[in-house]
Amino acid sequence: MTAINKKTILTFFKEYALVTLGMLLYVLAWTVFLMPNNLVGGGISGLSAMIQYATNGVLKSGYTYFVINVVLLIIGLFTLGRQFGIKTVYAIVITSVGLNVFQDLIPAEICQTLAVDNGKLISCMMGGALVGVGIGIAMSVGGSSGGTDIIALIVNKYKNISVGKMILIMDVVIICSSIIMPSYTADGALLPFSTKVSNVVYGLMMVYLTSTCIDLYLSGARQSNQLLILSSRYEQIADMITRDMHRGVTVLDGEGWFTKQPAKVLMCIVSRAESNVLLRYIKSVDEKAFVSVSTVGAVYGKGFEKIKGDSSSKPSGDNIGKDS
Repeated sequence: MTAINKKTILTFFKEYALVTLGMLLYVLAWTVFLMPNNLVGGGISGLSAMIQYATNGVLKSGYTYFVINVVLLIIGLFTLGRQFGIKTVYAIVITSVGLNVFQDLIPAEICQTLAVDNGKLISCMMGGALVGVGIGIAMSVGGSSGGTDIIALIVNKYKNISVGKMILIMDVVIICSSIIMPSYTADGALLPFSTKVSNVVYGLMMVYLTSTCIDLYLSGARQSNQLLILSSRYEQIADMITRDMHRGVTVLDGEGWFTKQPAKVLMCIVSRAESNVLLRYIKSVDEKAFVSVSTVGAVYGKGFEKIKGDSSSKPSGDNIGKDS
């Protein structure tokens, strides 16, 4: 087996392991923190939870989640083409099975202690954070849980409505619709109207928290620093970056407008951890060096992230968070 094949196999298992981890965190958020409190959320998972509450647990959320996503995948396949790869299907299966199995597997005492006893606000915060981190982990390797993303992409293809705005609209509609749907607790009690109204507020909070955690995870995993270095000893600094840090450097021609003298500007991109090391070295070489440090959200290329996606397929619309 060649080194390239080994690397491909390791990458394959790593990506699917991360998708599995992300979806399991997603499932734990719902089964441990959200559903024991009859909380609602956006997307297909929120709709599936509402159906489970309305049927008093007869129709578990995993079944509804799976059926709705399969229907959406089929529609998306005919409408959008082959944008939804095997990772999306895998994530949907893992999530559907997990939503059903974990409800029976996790002892009720754990849910009572961690979620119900701590109140709905803490459960909303913990559940929303876990959902966001779980989705972020899956998205970082090109995974996707499908759901309302597919509907948003279909609408975006025919109407001039952004995907993000469409997903937000659907989340709000799904959460607010829980007011008119009956909701039974685990012991069979019907939730009063006032409790359902408060659950809507918690659901909207959870959507915001989830999206924030997704952004923080993805930006934190990919963030790097871009440094612009102006120094008379630029050659020594550039040699160190390429020799010791194994990072590329671009030398730009500049001119000091005040002195009207030509100058060389070094531009390099390093990870956030490496930037502090580089700054210390620059100071040791030239204390008078002028250095500008800026944060970049993502860097693609050799030594950094790989661009996700199949070069043979052409995405349509604002295809965000889709499988590749």
